[in-house]
Amino acid sequence: MIAYIGIGANLGDASANVDDALARLAALNGCTLLASSAKYCTAPIDSSGDDYINAVASIDTTLSAPALLDALHGIELAHGRERPYRNAPRTLDLDILLYGDEQIDQPHLHIPHPRMLERAFVLVPLLEIAPDVTVPARGAAKNYLAAVSGQAISKGN
Repeated sequence: MIAYIGIGANLGDASANVDDALARLAALNGCTLLASSAKYCTAPIDSSGDDYINAVASIDTTLSAPALLDALHGIELAHGRERPYRNAPRTLDLDILLYGDEQIDQPHLHIPHPRMLERAFVLVPLLEIAPDVTVPARGAAKNYLAAVSGQAISKGN
């Protein structure tokens, strides 16, 4: 199954945390890293703190979506991720954006990611590595790019 993973960090060495997350994704049992975007810098949305470093990766995985989410949470925990409140600054955030063409609505797992089409920090790197990707029940991701054009985003380090 092809899955797309959103990666973000704004605490500690955020750029290094994103790099390490990509390395850990590549080494994850049941996963093959297919592509990763450049890193992008964005201001926090609905939050505070330093700017975020963001990227998107595509993987081929034999893991179920819940098992993949558990593995991603393990990578976050290895980086000291805490969840004190919604949208808190974080050392590392990993989100399943898409998991094939599946639509999943469970208490702790929503695929496609519910806000992915509202965020430049997701759409820009996603479209960099998958320009023709479609979002189940929503259509071509590129059709949503104009709606996020007012959100500042720049290629990071």
